[in-house]
Amino acid sequence: MRLLAVLLAVLVAAGCAAIPTETSPIAVNPSAGRASEAAAPEPVTDIDPLTLVREFINASANPEGDYAAAKAYLTEDAKKAWNSKGTPTIIDTTFNTVPTPGLTADDKHRTVLLQGRNVGRLQLEDYSFIQQIGPLDTPIGIERDDADQWRISTPPDGIYVPLGGFQQNYRRVTLFFYSPDFSVLVPDPRWVVIAPSTSIPSRVTSLLLKGPAVGMRGALVTAIPNGATQRRNTSEADDGALEVDLTKVGDITVQVGKQIVAQLVKSLAGVTSSRIRVLVEGQSINADQHEWRPADVQTGEALTTPNADLTGLLVGAGRVKQLNGDPVPGPAGSGDYQVLSAAQSMDGSQLAVVSRSGDSSVRLRVGPRQDQLAEVDLPATTMSRPTWLLSGRQGEPSTEVWTVADGRNVVRVIRTDSGWTANVVNASELTELGNVTELRLSRDGTRVAAVVGGKLVVAAVVRGQESAVSLRSPRHLQPSVLGSSALSLDWLAQDVLVVSTSLVAWPIAKVNIDGIRVERYNTSNLTVPVSSVTAAPGRNVLAVDQSGLWSANDVGDVWRASTTKVDRGTQAFYPG
Repeated sequence: MRLLAVLLAVLVAAGCAAIPTETSPIAVNPSAGRASEAAAPEPVTDIDPLTLVREFINASANPEGDYAAAKAYLTEDAKKAWNSKGTPTIIDTTFNTVPTPGLTADDKHRTVLLQGRNVGRLQLEDYSFIQQIGPLDTPIGIERDDADQWRISTPPDGIYVPLGGFQQNYRRVTLFFYSPDFSVLVPDPRWVVIAPSTSIPSRVTSLLLKGPAVGMRGALVTAIPNGATQRRNTSEADDGALEVDLTKVGDITVQVGKQIVAQLVKSLAGVTSSRIRVLVEGQSINADQHEWRPADVQTGEALTTPNADLTGLLVGAGRVKQLNGDPVPGPAGSGDYQVLSAAQSMDGSQLAVVSRSGDSSVRLRVGPRQDQLAEVDLPATTMSRPTWLLSGRQGEPSTEVWTVADGRNVVRVIRTDSGWTANVVNASELTELGNVTELRLSRDGTRVAAVVGGKLVVAAVVRGQESAVSLRSPRHLQPSVLGSSALSLDWLAQDVLVVSTSLVAWPIAKVNIDGIRVERYNTSNLTVPVSSVTAAPGRNVLAVDQSGLWSANDVGDVWRASTTKVDRGTQAFYPG
């Protein structure tokens, strides 16, 4: 009997330790709380029509319980009819509720106008914020219910959320995907519901598994196999580590496993400080390392950050100069080329310059920094300042530089065995917005930022088959603040731009790539128009106005004058 009992105990223990090869995944929704309506407080007794509509709009910022807080302001019929599943429209925090004349004889019905300004929308397909500026003037019908209380009987067509309420109930998170050659991790900002905060890591994981945002598809790639899901919700384990358990991953190599880990760890680093365990079917994805922190993964950041000894350059009086005003060695600094603008490759070894050629034409020249620069077969009357693509491998020079010829033709110049050759980029979606006067490739190569007819615009760089490249999904950022006043721009980070303008109130602005946030740099000492600005990760922002060269470290800093005296029209630039 004792032997039988021991055998039974062993069998039970073995059964408990068995790990299934696959289990049913649990669906995770980035917008938590939509499954069922939760109890919500009723509006205050005898609330007036204008306040009723205002409080309804404010309550619409909370999606919990399928917008239960907002539905408390609706009649029973309106609760059933209101479409709470559509795309939320984000409006300015300051909005008006305005009465309209014409009451019924029994004073049972009224119409209130919701007036304000649209700011953007939350795209539910990927939970990305899409800036969408425009006037708001929407009628909302109300009526008295059986208790003689005003309630909304005809709600607006869709969900309107004040920006302040949106930012209180949603959190900006940054997902990371790869550049097409898997050399660099690239940020892809999204928004997730805050409550409950403990499930934010699971919602971030769910969004990451769905792939890049709609506007970046074709520009970004993922190492995570299509169809992979969470085997169970990403959550904190008993020992404090955050566990991500995936299923339906299929057979992957060790290298792909490391890339998956890098995407997950970088994406989750913004919402947790815990160490992260990545599992597949309950087992560690990597046999040699079971826990990870951001410092443990390869991000490619070094490829997108200029070396510390590359302090920036100037173009002035037809020459390329160092920041101290001394000409660089070689013909680019001697004045031989009558340089109008220039760009330095990320490793610092090469220059691309736009030089004057006769009275009414310009030429692009490319080559090693101190040598003769090869002239590219690209005739034009104007060219934007060149911009370099990263090399993709540490220590190797870049083989691609871009410019815009005559404001309409976006061109990528590629180094081949026979020299530098110009290739047209399909930029019709961008140039439909106007002439392109400035264009900067992000230092990871997946986006462009441009000044188009004075507008600040970002677009995705989509690399197709047979070397075809196109610019897709252009977005006009901060039109209500910057209008058509943009003059110069650069990438401060992979997802942050710095732009100079002709506006007295906004000489230089800092703008997130989704357009939801804009910050004003200190206006002290600057004189508009600020004709040139350059930025790079970990560097001071450099700006040139009519009075000279200035630098600042952050938005609140007073601009400091450089000891280098520069001519009017001088341009400053960091590598990239």
